Amino acid sequence: MDLSYTPHGTFGVVYVADTRLDASIAIQFKEAFRTATADGGDVILDLSAVEFLDSSGLGAIVAVYKGLGEGRHMALAGLQPPVEKVMTLTRMNSVFAIFPTLAHAVAAASQTAAE
Repeated sequence: MDLSYTPHGTFGVVYVADTRLDASIAIQFKEAFRTATADGGDVILDLSAVEFLDSSGLGAIVAVYKGLGEGRHMALAGLQPPVEKVMTLTRMNSVFAIFPTLAHAVAAASQTAAE
């Protein structure tokens, strides 16, 4: 599981470098995400490298979101067309704020933090 975390003040960016987020790495993803984001704050999940997402991967994303706890938010950024299709078909686009690029998500989070 290739995952990195970059803090940005009141929020952090989790970048998934793997091209697949599926059953084969879902458990590793959840563990790595929880470790990386343990210090608190909102999270932007950068999925720009992920080209394939199955139901286990989607379940892992929902699980880590729920695991953030009360008052913390998570947005998604950089969804490739197949991943965006999964989010739309499952109506997760109504659960998560989804941004076309990481830059858009960071700008929105920075603006929210400044208010």
